[in-house]
Amino acid sequence: MSTFSYIKGLGFHVPERIYTNTDLEKIVDTNDEWITSRTGIKQRHVVEDETCHDLAYEASLKALQEADMEAEELTHVIVATFTGDMPIPSTSCLLMERLGIKNIAAMDLSAACSGFVYAVEVARALINLDPTAKILVCGAEVVTSRVNWEDRSTCVLFGDGAGAAVMVAGTGDESGKILDTLVRADGNHGMNLTVKGGGSAYSYKAGDTVGVENFVEMQGREIYKHAVRSMTSISNEILKRQGLSIDDVDVLLPHQANMRIIEAVGKKLGILREKVFANVDKYGNTSAASIPIALADARESGFIKDGDLVLLATFGGGLTWGSSLIQF
Repeated sequence: MSTFSYIKGLGFHVPERIYTNTDLEKIVDTNDEWITSRTGIKQRHVVEDETCHDLAYEASLKALQEADMEAEELTHVIVATFTGDMPIPSTSCLLMERLGIKNIAAMDLSAACSGFVYAVEVARALINLDPTAKILVCGAEVVTSRVNWEDRSTCVLFGDGAGAAVMVAGTGDESGKILDTLVRADGNHGMNLTVKGGGSAYSYKAGDTVGVENFVEMQGREIYKHAVRSMTSISNEILKRQGLSIDDVDVLLPHQANMRIIEAVGKKLGILREKVFANVDKYGNTSAASIPIALADARESGFIKDGDLVLLATFGGGLTWGSSLIQF
């Protein structure tokens, strides 16, 4: 009998503090009309004194509760992030300690905005190797820690948050079955979206001044083209591999980068607009947290219903992209 991976529980958490577009007008040369017309974003949640693992912890508690599981039952913790608390220890180890568990596997995964879908693929592989595995997969980011608040082309885009999923094995037709996942990357175009500062190629000495290389730098037009093309092509590829068409999809849930990209991907795939989930207006681009926040939000709000076939599509720095098909 075949073993499938299932999402047994979902949860998300965002900081209480909200920056509206009007708030941003006070710190950078921009305005609500400019931001809304170009991105569809109206507000974003920003940490005050929370760290990446704090956000991950709150989202994980909700996912575990929905899964009706205790943290002690977990066998693996995977955190997708590029804004972890610190390089060492990993955010996954900090999360594991916060959850009160030890002596299991914990790892961070870096694939920028595609991180959660990448982590789902890793979890699927682990569950295939050991069907008794119970894996916490979390996308968590404090992107605003890597935002240059003087750069109006990037600072308006991002927010902070975390989303989590508990993944287990199954052989029946329970809700949350992951039918397939595909992930891809192309380093040839990686320098179009960077955070270079602090890496070994851009290391610091004590007393150095932090420069713009420490923050998100992006070639917006190039990223837009690659994002739309890559998310569309991999979505078509995964549907074809499963013998499905876009007409079989009940919900398209794309990476919440901005509304122009979301709408362009939906249009190129030929899916009805009312089937496309978007919450970028409320949270902005939360990078690796984007997909799990949207997935938990869509499920909680009833946008995703029992029986729905959900198509995930994501894109991020690296460049990376991916897609998953989930049957609820």
